Amino acid sequence: MDNRSEVREFLTSRRAKITPQQAGLPAHTGNRRVKGLRREEVALLAGVSAEYYARLERGNLSGVSETVIDSLARALQLDEAERAHLDDLARTANTTRRPPRRRAQPIRASLQHLLDAMTEAPAFIRNGRLDILATNRLGRALYAPVFADPARPVNLARYEFLNPGAADFLPQLEAQAAGAVALLRTEAGRDPYNRDLTDLIGELSTRSEKFRTLWAAHDVRLHQTGVKRFHHPAVGDLALPFEAMPIPTEPGLTLTALSAEPGTPAHDSLQLLASWAATLDQDTAAVGDSEQSA
Repeated sequence: MDNRSEVREFLTSRRAKITPQQAGLPAHTGNRRVKGLRREEVALLAGVSAEYYARLERGNLSGVSETVIDSLARALQLDEAERAHLDDLARTANTTRRPPRRRAQPIRASLQHLLDAMTEAPAFIRNGRLDILATNRLGRALYAPVFADPARPVNLARYEFLNPGAADFLPQLEAQAAGAVALLRTEAGRDPYNRDLTDLIGELSTRSEKFRTLWAAHDVRLHQTGVKRFHHPAVGDLALPFEAMPIPTEPGLTLTALSAEPGTPAHDSLQLLASWAATLDQDTAAVGDSEQSA
């Protein structure tokens, strides 16, 4: 990722989203040649000179202070995710050496045991690239269409953009795909030298026009709680609240668990899904026994 380009396009895209009225500036008569705020208006709101802000928007965050970042965040009305992304871009701009490339590590056995102990809630662990690295039995059953995709590693973004069956499995595919792009953009700011992440973004950009359009918007987000909707081939429609929790001992990894309130149709569907998963396990075991006896 080119840090200067990322900074320039992020600041420009945030500036374009704010009208003078939203910023509390006097309304102007006549036609404006720019969408959103002008550079000098952002500079005024941030308390810096127009020349200095122009330098920042050209992508040069070298030496920028925390105070200026705070002022920019207020002027551009950044939310929590956008402010964190700007912090990541500034940190990269002020780092003189690239960090060594981190090698992917297998999921620790204790984390897999934790997942397996969650018998009534689908759960999985993913990385910032949206690869599913580990899951419990109910989680694998819930995401069976994703695991059926032959591409490896199992990746949520690749499935959403490139698998023709994604629209059937995910009723809110448009929103989920946009969320996936925003998460990848957030991760790219946090870990700009991750070659695997860059390769995935390149693959999706080459093969999906929808991805290219969403990627160009420079939207970022935090994905911590909400409701995921599915149309599962075995149990039908599901609407499941979820919690996504970073794993403190494994930087970059997130544990996502989904649940349903007892007595609700979603809870009944989860129980049916658990029975379906148990049937699959029995079928798999039976196949293995027959192969050994042959």
